[in-house]
Amino acid sequence: MGKVIAIANQKGGVGKTTTAMNLAASLAVMEYKTLVIDADPQANTTSGLGHNPREIENSIYECMVNKADISECILETDVNFLQVVPSHINLVGAEVEMVNLAKREEKMREVINKIRDDYDFVLIDCAPSLGLITINSLTAADSVIIPVQCEYFALEGLGKLLNTITIIQKRLNSALEIEGILLTMYDVRLRLSNQVVEEVQTHFKQMVFETIIPRNVKLSESPSFGVPAIVHDAESKGALAYLNLAKEIADRTN
Repeated sequence: MGKVIAIANQKGGVGKTTTAMNLAASLAVMEYKTLVIDADPQANTTSGLGHNPREIENSIYECMVNKADISECILETDVNFLQVVPSHINLVGAEVEMVNLAKREEKMREVINKIRDDYDFVLIDCAPSLGLITINSLTAADSVIIPVQCEYFALEGLGKLLNTITIIQKRLNSALEIEGILLTMYDVRLRLSNQVVEEVQTHFKQMVFETIIPRNVKLSESPSFGVPAIVHDAESKGALAYLNLAKEIADRTN
C-alpha cells in the first residue's frame, strides 16, 4: 500500500509546488512508483511536469465531484515511474459543488483509495489555503510535509496550520502524522536565512528534516521547460537537495 503525503502550507510562495514536483521526481528516479496529485487550482505542478492545464479533459476536480474515475485522469511524465493527476482552474468551483455532498471532507480519500495499492508514494500538492480541498488532502494523507521558507515571516501562519492539523487528527484522520518541516529557499550568504534555520530547528527539533533546500536557479527555471530539476540539470544543488530529501523520506518509510 502506497504512502500518501500531503505538502501543505496556507502561506503562498514557500515552495510547495517545487517540493511536490521535485520530491516526486526524485522518488521516481530511485525507482519508487510515484503519483503526484495536483490539488491546486493554479495547476503549476501540472504544467511543471509537461502538461498544458488548458488541454486537460479530466482532472482531480472531475474525480472529486464524481464526474470521472481517477484511472481516466492519470497522465504520464518524462520521468520513468512518475505519473501525475492534473489540476484545472475548475477546481476553484469544486469547494462550492461539494458543500452539499455527504462526507465532503473524505472525497479525496475515496479517490486515492482506488489506486493507492498501485504506487509506493502518492504526493498531494495542496493549494495555498486551508479550504475544503486542502482539508480533503490532509484527511486522505498518512503524513504532511510543511515547507517553510528561510525568510523573515517564515513562522507566520505556521501555528494556524498546526492547529488545523490537530483538528483533522481529532475529527477526520486520527492517523495523520507530521512527516516533517522542510526548510526551503535557503541562502547560505544571508544571516537571516541562518537565523531562521536556527530558530525553526530550536523550536521544532526532530520535526525538521535534515535536508535543507537551497535557493537555486535550476529549481526556478525547470518548470518553464516542463520538467523537474533532476531532468533539467541532475547535478544542480537543487536537484541534489531533493534527492537527499527523497532518501530521507524513503529511509523513514522503510
